[in-house]
Amino acid sequence: MPRLNPYSEIEFVMIAQRIKVLSLGVQAQMLGFSGTYTDLFTGPPELFPEGMADQAKLIRGSYHAQNWDDFLHKTQEALDRVGAIAIPLTSSQYPAQLKQISRAPPILYVRGSIEQLHMPQIAIVGSRKMTRVGQQNALGWSRFLANSGFTVTSGLARGVDGTAHQGALQASNGGTIAVMATGIDKIYPQQHQFLAEQIVDSGGCLVTEFEPGTEPFPQHFPQRNRIISGLSLGVLVIEAAVKSGSLITARTALEQNREVFAIPGSIHNPQSKGCHSLIKQGATLVEEAADIVVELASGLDRLKESLTPENPESKPVSGFDADQQELLELIGFDPIDLDSLSCLSQWPAARLSQALVSLELCSAIDNDNGFYQRLI
Repeated sequence: MPRLNPYSEIEFVMIAQRIKVLSLGVQAQMLGFSGTYTDLFTGPPELFPEGMADQAKLIRGSYHAQNWDDFLHKTQEALDRVGAIAIPLTSSQYPAQLKQISRAPPILYVRGSIEQLHMPQIAIVGSRKMTRVGQQNALGWSRFLANSGFTVTSGLARGVDGTAHQGALQASNGGTIAVMATGIDKIYPQQHQFLAEQIVDSGGCLVTEFEPGTEPFPQHFPQRNRIISGLSLGVLVIEAAVKSGSLITARTALEQNREVFAIPGSIHNPQSKGCHSLIKQGATLVEEAADIVVELASGLDRLKESLTPENPESKPVSGFDADQQELLELIGFDPIDLDSLSCLSQWPAARLSQALVSLELCSAIDNDNGFYQRLI
């Protein structure tokens, strides 16, 4: 019989992940009719068409077959211990960029700044066995991209991933997100425990779809990779062997209609062969980080529209630094292209790109297919 005191929406999402017949595909299908997980389990049967009545009955039978109180209590205790929260797919706090992908995670467990999830992100991935040059690129490019206004998103793994997080942490105003293949209370690898704490303390965040206590099972890493690319406007592969998880992330990014960038390397370096393969398949070859900033600038408009009014990054700011003020005066209220701005400002590409991105983020300028126009 129906429970007298139904659970909250977040709790119903947690329960749904434990019911075997509720695969991600089935959840999406059912949610299309119920609208919320609460109504999926407790709403009137008429919410679902006749052809889904038996399925809805089976799902609700699984729900009523046991008491979920102990599971939910232990989950909340685990979240409280590490200072994490849960964000369901049906919440306005759920990142709009990730919600667009197929098989979007029904729930995210987040530790740290939720606001980072709504910022424009660039994913940086690569080999766990990076070369010295790969390490330099991961550190330098992530620092530059973070200083240019992008949150750097990666997988907290050894090698390129961890170095990308470290580079973002070195930026003067950068943020970074670590997407985990474990529960939010299980840092893997353990050697990155300190790095994970740095990410949270610096205003970044840790995020996972796996409930607390989940160990790093091999099958979870490809699942994690779709979140890395799904949160981001584009994916940069710094070094990768022909068979690597980084290429899985890149292929997932292409399926999600995200940009893929690859840094070329020596034809004799096995860690460059994956990047070369991606370039042959249509990934953008990049030689400096500023190329990525310019390429992704047009994607900021879409992201700005998805920002909620409560998010301070969605609001114009009244004060600008010297570079921003000078660039605003150069842009004016008539459309101007990037080459013209470069000639007028006489600035290096990196400085120009950083100022343009920062002005777009605070809605001071608009970018329409490479033509910039002042809005304030």
